[in-house]
Amino acid sequence: MKVKGLRWWIIGLVCLATIINYIDRSALGIMWPEMSKDLGLTETDYAWVINIFTITYAAGKFISGKVYDKVGTKIGFVLSIFFWSLASVLHFFAKGAASLGIFRGLLGVAEAGNWPGAVKNNAEWFPIQERAMAQGIFNAGAGIGSIVAAPTVAELFGAYGWKATFVIIGVMGFLWIIPWLIMNKKKPKLHPWITNEEKEHIISGRHESRKDDDSVKGLSVGEILSKKESWGVIAARFFIEPIWWLFVFWMPIYLFKEFNFNVKEIGYYAWFPYVGAMLGSLAGGWYAQKLLKTNSLDFSRKRTIAIGAAVIVVSILGAIFFADTPLKFVSFVFVVLFGFQFSISNIQTIPSDLLSGKSVGTLAGLGGSIGAVSVIIMNWLIPIITTESYAPAFIILAILAPLAVLSIYILIKEIKPVDI
Repeated sequence: MKVKGLRWWIIGLVCLATIINYIDRSALGIMWPEMSKDLGLTETDYAWVINIFTITYAAGKFISGKVYDKVGTKIGFVLSIFFWSLASVLHFFAKGAASLGIFRGLLGVAEAGNWPGAVKNNAEWFPIQERAMAQGIFNAGAGIGSIVAAPTVAELFGAYGWKATFVIIGVMGFLWIIPWLIMNKKKPKLHPWITNEEKEHIISGRHESRKDDDSVKGLSVGEILSKKESWGVIAARFFIEPIWWLFVFWMPIYLFKEFNFNVKEIGYYAWFPYVGAMLGSLAGGWYAQKLLKTNSLDFSRKRTIAIGAAVIVVSILGAIFFADTPLKFVSFVFVVLFGFQFSISNIQTIPSDLLSGKSVGTLAGLGGSIGAVSVIIMNWLIPIITTESYAPAFIILAILAPLAVLSIYILIKEIKPVDI
């Protein structure tokens, strides 16, 4: 049996995994106003719990990057989604901040694998000119998952309560493993279902030095960090990551505090900005792919990243000065997340532009881990700097976006495969 466009089926499943991933991680913030009452927890406890998640998420990015490079994407994704689904189910047994923190910690370390795994998967299954588009489809899963999460979790909570809701969304992850094992039998070169035309399209679309990636030995962490191009990726992730996570973690709390929203009202409003994220993921991938037809890889990636950052800055300033109603606020966040995903799809693709397949996961994981460190710092700051207004937090985000762009331009003179 041959399947036309098999690579698109594979990335579709990775996108679906990301949707489930974001439903799992978004559930806590959406249900927190009621969960906190049941468990006797405060906003300070919330900050502590999400930082436990973020710390283990940071460690998980690096660990899973190495694991994916070692065992491959097929088994790597099975391990990631099995353990994050198990962690979601375990939330049923949470009794307070300590147990909730443990379960969020397990969720964080397991969910982290989705990102370096996706970057490595795209390096295996897509030629250079299609990777940003593939990354955009994958990242669209984060937007779709967040869109679906808010109303779905709110409805499940209303029908079954928060404990059963965590179990239901955990079961979804276990079910995903079945089609993944069926579809992703082998790498493209050896997959029995791939057509000869698609196989040739994938292999011929790699850089000349990467066409025999399967036989290339992976680099050590020290070797990867010996190149300033790697630091360009890492620095860009450090600066840009808090922009996304502030809204994922704190937007439900912001709507609760600023507009006195209950769980259902949060669910009604909080999904909308992620439509912008989904559109930004697809648009960023499409725009980079369009530029690549007539321009260099370096120009195409950098131009797309810079445009997304400019959109972020303008829309954050709009949120600071004009978002005096819930509708205006979520509309500005819609544009912020559009710009973020427009940029991040290309930033996340750069490891596959620089390194061979058996090293991509490691660099992607390192970038994600360091990015999570800045999120931890931001989560710690939020309760301190937002006692009167969220404006200080938004100003910080507006500064971080151009710093991410400068990291790429200054540290990566030209985006192309590096020689070590």
